[in-house]
Amino acid sequence: MAAYIQDVIMLVGDSITQRGFIPNGFAQKLSGVCLQSETGCSQPRTQPIFEKEVLTKRICSQFFAKQHEQQHVPKVRLLTIWYGANDSCIPPSIQHVPLPTFITNVTTLVRKVTSPSSPHYSPVTRIILITPPPVNTHQRAADLATRDPPKLLDREFEVTRQYAEAVKDVGRKEQVPVVDMWTLLWDASGHVEENLSEFLEDGLHLNVKGYEIVYDNLIKTISEHYPELHYDNLGTAFPLHFEIDHSNLEASLQKRAV
Repeated sequence: MAAYIQDVIMLVGDSITQRGFIPNGFAQKLSGVCLQSETGCSQPRTQPIFEKEVLTKRICSQFFAKQHEQQHVPKVRLLTIWYGANDSCIPPSIQHVPLPTFITNVTTLVRKVTSPSSPHYSPVTRIILITPPPVNTHQRAADLATRDPPKLLDREFEVTRQYAEAVKDVGRKEQVPVVDMWTLLWDASGHVEENLSEFLEDGLHLNVKGYEIVYDNLIKTISEHYPELHYDNLGTAFPLHFEIDHSNLEASLQKRAV
């Protein structure tokens, strides 16, 4: 029996978020400890999403119910937003999003959930922003060179850092906690770019060791900022087997508020 059927964790981001569902990825581990439903919403970058309003419609209209509908659908208790790895591509890449526009886009997404004036305002939803990880340009260039046809390097180390700093700025202004994956991996690599290969599989996407750092720091951030959502503190929608009163099953098996 799924114990936490009425609430969900929503993970929004690009392919780095999507790959978090690999064995021992951060999304898979969250599922294991929380026993909740996770919804991964992966988009390549922020800009075309907001120009076409695709992300707004998908998240706010489908995943996030409008205020008057929220009592009838699962509640999104935790939302992670992890963008910047693709937005920080350098021109002429079609994935490039100018830094000011990227900041506006991430801020807009946060406020869709946090602003009382938003039709999709959700006061029960807690948000965590995640910065893009540092790019290993040596590893990335080698990977792109093997493509058919070979491709030129599409990212720069310093540019990605600027987008990571922008995410942290949005977090401060919107009072939303941030998991700073850029700094965490940079520190773990001893501030040597080539050493990032220990955590990145192709210079861009994280490997299992990189995702372990994501998971550990997500749990740490939840514990510090949203302790009620830590897995040790989560209640169950239905009683566990040893809590069932077999002499009064009908009353004992009533769904509880969690």
